[in-house]
Amino acid sequence: MKKFLTLVAAAVLSVSAWAADGVKITVQNPLGHDRTSEMVELDATALRKKLKSQGGLVVTDADGREIPSQLTWDGKLIFQPAVGGKSKSVYYVKAGEPQTYTARVFGRQYPERKDDVAWENDIVAYRTYGPALQQSGERAWGYDIWNKRTDRLVVDERFALELDPEVANVSRKLRKMGREQLAQELYYAVSYHVDHGTGMDCYKVGPTLGAGTTAVLAAQGQEIVYPKCYVGYEILDRGPLRFTVRLTYAPETIEGHEVTETRLITLDAGSHMNRCRVGYEGLPARWPIATGIIVHNENPTAYVLNAKSGYMGYEDLGDVNQYREPWREQLNKDFGRIYVGTVCTAVPTTMRFQQGEGLPGAIGHILAQSAYQPQTAYTYYFGTAWSRNPSTGIESLTDWEAYLSRFAEQVRRPLKVSF
Repeated sequence: MKKFLTLVAAAVLSVSAWAADGVKITVQNPLGHDRTSEMVELDATALRKKLKSQGGLVVTDADGREIPSQLTWDGKLIFQPAVGGKSKSVYYVKAGEPQTYTARVFGRQYPERKDDVAWENDIVAYRTYGPALQQSGERAWGYDIWNKRTDRLVVDERFALELDPEVANVSRKLRKMGREQLAQELYYAVSYHVDHGTGMDCYKVGPTLGAGTTAVLAAQGQEIVYPKCYVGYEILDRGPLRFTVRLTYAPETIEGHEVTETRLITLDAGSHMNRCRVGYEGLPARWPIATGIIVHNENPTAYVLNAKSGYMGYEDLGDVNQYREPWREQLNKDFGRIYVGTVCTAVPTTMRFQQGEGLPGAIGHILAQSAYQPQTAYTYYFGTAWSRNPSTGIESLTDWEAYLSRFAEQVRRPLKVSF
């Protein structure tokens, strides 16, 4: 017994020693359910001042075990705590060099694919379109969804397969020989539009707001001014827990005002939702803007609007015409259900379905309209889920609405952090 008590005392002294060298972080959950995949942000400058150190920072749990963290471009130390419902958890930050953590996010620009910027975490992936595509005359303006059913980071390998020059060369030769069907089968064997085990791109964007893009409204809030493709980008955070990119857009003349848009998009590990901060330079006063999700012909009424809670969601069936015959019927079976949603950080002015004419394969948008205040940032979240990803448990529009409802509640009642 004496030996056991000696070991316990040594362990307590050991914990006390490293705790005394660190800053105690208390994370409190005001909600009744467990919260395990949210990111908390700490002021790195304030922490270094308390620690009297200008070097690296390490986060540990209450037992002294190091957990993954990241220093962000805007001076934050971030990590993901685990906090039970109506309870609190304790962590410590110490001076030191953190371990090398396995990246759970990734993103970059792909000039080899008409300047796409694509990004992902361990459950979702997205892309947006750039200047080379705009110059080509193709019209694709909103956010695109790349469905995933793996926790691996796969965007890079999908582009590499799709754009493999050797495959493209063989395909051209086959077409010259009149072997069109064989050439098409070769393309489908590498295309990211086909599920090869990790997911696929079967979502249709075109000249729409796609999966949750925000736009300025004209004609007293009735006309969408589509923001086209980005003209400049800067990647600010590259992981391991957070990806951040800043996008800038060409000036648009809106009712006599030259307006320039900037977006700051952040995706954290383990989350379905991107945080997006949008700014418009040139708007002279409060102005109507709207976040939109395209509603396709195949599922015209499968959406939910909840203005009071600030979320809207849609069930998309995928681009049913993207494959040629005779492959279409077989490949379309892999589409599953694509769930798209947005969450406003403040209660929107209104939510509505707005019919749109001339939209290829679509009947209009669901819109969350708000008022933009000049010299500020409009902040909201957009995200997706896929019924074929077994790790998320989201297999119906009901499941997706439940996720959006809880996410909206967490946005309004964030984890409380003190140190």
